[in-house]
Amino acid sequence: MSFEITVRSGGHHFIAEEGELILDAALRQGISFPYGCRSGVCGNCLGTVVAGSVEYPKGLPLSLMEDEQAQGKALFCSAVATSSLEIKVRELESVADIEAKTLPARVVSLRKLSTDVMEMTLKLPETERFQFKAGQYLEFLLRNGKRRAFSIANAPHNNHYLELHLRLVEGGYFTSHVFNEMKEKALVRLHGALGTFFIREDNQTPLILIAGGTGFAPIKSIIEHLIETGDSRDIYFYWGARAKADLYYDALPRKWAAYYKHIHYIPVLSDPQTKDQWQGRTGFVHQAVAEDFKTLSNSAVYMAGPPPMVDAAKTLCHQRGLNDDQIFSDAFDFSQN
Repeated sequence: MSFEITVRSGGHHFIAEEGELILDAALRQGISFPYGCRSGVCGNCLGTVVAGSVEYPKGLPLSLMEDEQAQGKALFCSAVATSSLEIKVRELESVADIEAKTLPARVVSLRKLSTDVMEMTLKLPETERFQFKAGQYLEFLLRNGKRRAFSIANAPHNNHYLELHLRLVEGGYFTSHVFNEMKEKALVRLHGALGTFFIREDNQTPLILIAGGTGFAPIKSIIEHLIETGDSRDIYFYWGARAKADLYYDALPRKWAAYYKHIHYIPVLSDPQTKDQWQGRTGFVHQAVAEDFKTLSNSAVYMAGPPPMVDAAKTLCHQRGLNDDQIFSDAFDFSQN
């Protein structure tokens, strides 16, 4: 059995097979929905079911509240159709031409940026290029059939190599292997580029970029892309971490801010250590944004990091007058399996 799905906003129609996730059906037929984690955590694929019904085979996703479900809201990465549907969701035409590929790659270098963050540099075959937009991610295809997603940290213009920042997850199958066993010249399999967390270049409003931990990786890609393309709009980059050591690439954004007058860097520590002798901002990173901006209505906000940070920052954005179409997020969901 199959169901016809109509996207009210774009007028597109596509077919979802019985039991097929709605997001998967849309992407399979060339219709670009916003998405990020594809596991119901980030909330990027949130839309509205105008007519028809859906269900969640794995239970109600974490980022969908029961009252939102009652209002017709749905997370299309986790929902399957149980009838023909009419839905409302923001479509993204600018990623439609990026075809996700599965490619081999070789590990060129492994460099510890801190005790629990590894920089991995990958080289693709000479005849291949990995097309992506600044802020997108890729997946490692593992031998056990699992996948692990990591944001691309370099800018698209520099795609001879791919740079990733991997945080060690305690008990994590893949990151433990990377930190303790993987060697340079190892071969890996990649799939991507994926995700709809990327810079929108048709909107020239000032940018507020918020990172938590290794959420710095996609933000780095975005800023380096904007620098490369000569984009001169104001950029306010807030990087939140626990202690100074967790700002594992602190020298780079400081260099950006020193060299480019339109780039402003605000590091924020939630639990600085005595040895840090920290003289900068303290508290949660979204609170620092709240202190600096009484209104956000004339800005676009991009945020990447742990789900609690992203949720708190989204709440702040709404309180400061920002519409959903001006908020872009990538919530990192760490897996141990």
